[in-house]
Amino acid sequence: MNTPRRRQRWPLGAGAAWVGAVLMLAGCGTPGDAPAVEPTLPPGVTVELIQLRADVAPRHAQVHVTNGSGSAITIGDVRVEDPRFGAPAARVVAGRTSTVPAGRSVDVRVQLAAVDCDASDDGEPVVVLELLADDGSTEVTASASDPLGFVAPLHARECLKERLTDAATLAFTGFTASAPGDPAALELTVVPTGDGAATIVGVQRTNLIDFGGATVAGAYPLDLEIEPGAGPSVVELPLVPLRCDPHAVQEDKRGTIFDVRIELDGRPGEIELFVGDRMRGEILSWVAAWCGFGG
Repeated sequence: MNTPRRRQRWPLGAGAAWVGAVLMLAGCGTPGDAPAVEPTLPPGVTVELIQLRADVAPRHAQVHVTNGSGSAITIGDVRVEDPRFGAPAARVVAGRTSTVPAGRSVDVRVQLAAVDCDASDDGEPVVVLELLADDGSTEVTASASDPLGFVAPLHARECLKERLTDAATLAFTGFTASAPGDPAALELTVVPTGDGAATIVGVQRTNLIDFGGATVAGAYPLDLEIEPGAGPSVVELPLVPLRCDPHAVQEDKRGTIFDVRIELDGRPGEIELFVGDRMRGEILSWVAAWCGFGG
């Protein structure tokens, strides 16, 4: 459970005693002693870095902390350091603390920084946790697994999108709803930047939105060539709901995030393009009305 930040105190137990021991050891050295051992997680505590469907649009991630020790732990500041990002990821809500009872887990939401495209895709995340106790606090550092394997693909997509800006910028710029049975129109605007060439191959359907009979191999074909000096292009994508069960709209997380297939420097790739919060609301309302379960 995440709570507003205040210096919560552990009941005396294994976790609090562990932090106290680390603090005592850190302060008892004398000149000439061997270097102090870096503090690590209490035995039985593990961390993972995951990204849920709801985290994709705002570029959040979750630090999943599992407390397999015999005592509760309290976590203050959290940051994720990874060479694939230009800065550490920190708590979305600064100043909060999270108490993790023994045998339980907690997810701490962090905000991802912009990617660093000078870094390779094969870096590894490291999580730094501030552990709070009655007699103070200490920072511990631990390697974090990425069980869903989301960081490397995210880095690759966003760096591809950054490289694409040498040729063009892409954005969804308008939406026109339709009556039930007729396709709506989603406006995609492509603005050449004059510095490179690329091909916008097509736009893939989502788990909520399809393009009706215009879909080929799961995508709406465009084959739009971008050349230096060309003017802007506006394409209207014909939208129809892929499904009409109410919970698909009520629980939507990625239905308005479209994968766009491109070719850049002769190589195929994909970028993600979100319609934005305002247009997302318009599209979800249209799906509900089109399917007959809107208010």
